[in-house]
Amino acid sequence: MKLTFVLFLSLILLVLPGCSAEKSSANPAKKTLTIYSTMSTDSERATFRKLAEAFEKEHRDIRVSLHFPGNDYENMMRVRMAANDLPDLFDTHGWGKIRYGEYTADLRDMEWTQNLDPNLNSILKSKSGKVYAYPINQAKDGLAYNRNMLDRYGINPPETMDDFIKALRTIKEKSKGSIVPFWLAGYDKSSFAQYYDQFATPLLITDPAHNEKKQLINGTFQWSKFTHLSDILKQMQKEKLINIDAVTAKKSQLIELMAQNKIAFTMQGGTLGQDVAQINPNVKVGIIPTPAIHAGDDPIWIGGERYTLAAWKDSPHVKEAKEFIAFMARPTNAKQMAEATSLPAGLTNVNADIFYANDYEHYQDVKVEPYFDRLYLPNGMWDVLGTVGQELAADILTPQEISKKLGREYKRLREQSQTQGAEEQ
Repeated sequence: MKLTFVLFLSLILLVLPGCSAEKSSANPAKKTLTIYSTMSTDSERATFRKLAEAFEKEHRDIRVSLHFPGNDYENMMRVRMAANDLPDLFDTHGWGKIRYGEYTADLRDMEWTQNLDPNLNSILKSKSGKVYAYPINQAKDGLAYNRNMLDRYGINPPETMDDFIKALRTIKEKSKGSIVPFWLAGYDKSSFAQYYDQFATPLLITDPAHNEKKQLINGTFQWSKFTHLSDILKQMQKEKLINIDAVTAKKSQLIELMAQNKIAFTMQGGTLGQDVAQINPNVKVGIIPTPAIHAGDDPIWIGGERYTLAAWKDSPHVKEAKEFIAFMARPTNAKQMAEATSLPAGLTNVNADIFYANDYEHYQDVKVEPYFDRLYLPNGMWDVLGTVGQELAADILTPQEISKKLGREYKRLREQSQTQGAEEQ
């Protein structure tokens, strides 16, 4: 059985771009640095390619091979981890310590680490001081919104879930249903996963009277307490506060709809604002922290690492990989990447002129909390969160049934993760 699995992995690795087979066929006069990234937009990838080309001009003996696997990224990386044949550099996409930590080279001795944003310490550094990856940028997720709509209807950016629901109702009423108050791209189930994951933190973590950290970590969490988020989403759907095509809507529709003033709020951040401005400069997009759910609690940013560069510890080109990271960490280059992704840089000595700069400055005192699933859920739960969101919106499962399903999957994936961990030891 083990032999069959090894042969299977070997066959896959032969056809995967950037694997050992590719390296051996490269120009022997040059060393090839293979890089895998989760960057998704054309503007992000174009800037990354431009910087990679600039690095090659400085290092004539190094060739950079960039790969953007898209939705296949996680599955591809799981295969490569199982075979212990990772790219020379790769994006840890939020899992620098938990999933990829044992595969990454320690970057603590690199100069840029002196300027690592303290908000990222708990995510990218171990207690002993190991630095797992270089943060190309950092996420600060909340709600993107159409400033024009809020100004037109005299609505202040909501700070609580109650205020958010009131704002959605006002927009629906005053626009006579011509504007979608809260738009979700549910064809890609990650939109529903984002809703659950983002609002789980104010529901279960930040308010001292409703703190479930201990229970989530030790496996005793009662999933009936999660039903509140499904109840809210279902109520929004019943009141037509979300788009009627929430299950089939695609992310590719968002920019055009926002540019046409047909959307008030959405979960999407990133380059949305600047992309909309290119189509219709008169539409002003802003971003606000995630509203609080419990009375007396404060809004929060949901964040951490977004795009990173980690060096595979067993790479034959660790030295060259660190040289590439050092190149990307130069303030001018780090600034370019931050601006291309419309997110703050991961270094304190980089002042990027990003689209939401004024919003981030306005809310600079708002606390940043790590993504809920990365700290409290077993690997695989993100996909489950997305699926149940689709099932809720399609009337397949009730809010109570969803909580029961989440409880079963949480237990199954937690046990699976523990079993795999024991086998690896």
